[in-house]
Amino acid sequence: MKRFWWIPACILLLSACVPSQTNETEVIGTEEVETAIIPSMQLDDQFYRTLLPYKQSATRGKIVNRMNSRYDIEEAEKGLLRLSQNQFSPDDYYFQEGQKITDEEVTAWLGRYHPEDNPTGLNAAEGGEGANAPPQILAHIIEQNYLVKTNEDTIRLGGVSVGLALNSIYYSENEGVSREEAISQEQLDTEGKRMANEIVNRLRQKEGMADIPITVGLFRQKSRNTITAGTYFTYGAAPGGQNAVANWNPISEEYVIFPSSNPEEKYREVDTAFKNFKQDVEEYFSNFTSVIGTGFYQGDDIRKLQVEIPIQFYGSAEVIGFTQYLTGLVMKHFPENIQVEVDINSINGAEALILRKTNETEPVVHIYE
Repeated sequence: MKRFWWIPACILLLSACVPSQTNETEVIGTEEVETAIIPSMQLDDQFYRTLLPYKQSATRGKIVNRMNSRYDIEEAEKGLLRLSQNQFSPDDYYFQEGQKITDEEVTAWLGRYHPEDNPTGLNAAEGGEGANAPPQILAHIIEQNYLVKTNEDTIRLGGVSVGLALNSIYYSENEGVSREEAISQEQLDTEGKRMANEIVNRLRQKEGMADIPITVGLFRQKSRNTITAGTYFTYGAAPGGQNAVANWNPISEEYVIFPSSNPEEKYREVDTAFKNFKQDVEEYFSNFTSVIGTGFYQGDDIRKLQVEIPIQFYGSAEVIGFTQYLTGLVMKHFPENIQVEVDINSINGAEALILRKTNETEPVVHIYE
């Protein structure tokens, strides 16, 4: 039997994001603030619990201007959370936005190197007179802090993760002429690792950072006109006391758009299932506009399929009937080893959500009032 829940959107958001501050929270002392609240409820074993009051990173506002798309912005942060789990378990660590790299520092580090004006710039210097300036590879720096509870019932910094967002296409303008320059994967790898070691060395010089484990991930941005996110392609760790990354581990992740006109072999089975799903959707409403899916792959295996469906009808009965029909199609077309999320939206906002988690036979359906 499928579960249908009718929940107002505002209530759903609040219940997911705001922990109760009654006996479901724990108030403890910290080394940097007087008190902190740790929610006792963990929504999923892949989510970190976050200390309250929430402290924003000093570099938070810069990401919008430095990244190519909202897809890259979201994935650069989510992907860093995901790879951080390899070093800092959500069972033992608490999340906090980065507090070690200041706004002034990240502004200087993202700039071009200049021996007098900007000696800490990590991007290449301008170059010789009359020559095209080399591409600026480093687009943004993301810092995340991971805290642990000590035996003295206090919270201390237990680890730091840093994500370096790197440009795969460099956009520039010279005397009114726009230029696009592709940056090779080899150059991203070489320059990214150089910058990572330099940042680790700089962090080690900060108070209290000498023995803190540091994880660094290298993120490859997509071009401005793509509708999929970039991904991290490698990460490494610098154990406490070391001023450089000790080892690097390749990451095989990518986002794929469905349907595809000419899918590679490893995408073909999912692409066929998606096309059959799309065809059945269009049979229900002949004037339907578009159904687009985004698959998240790790190696050769798809882990998640997210489907966006915009609708043009507004009646509650139509939304309910359409959602019920889509739920049946999800169960019919997609194997149980794939997590499938279907978001149904109209000009009024979110209308319904269908979520079938991996290896679960019963989907959860939300219809927003």
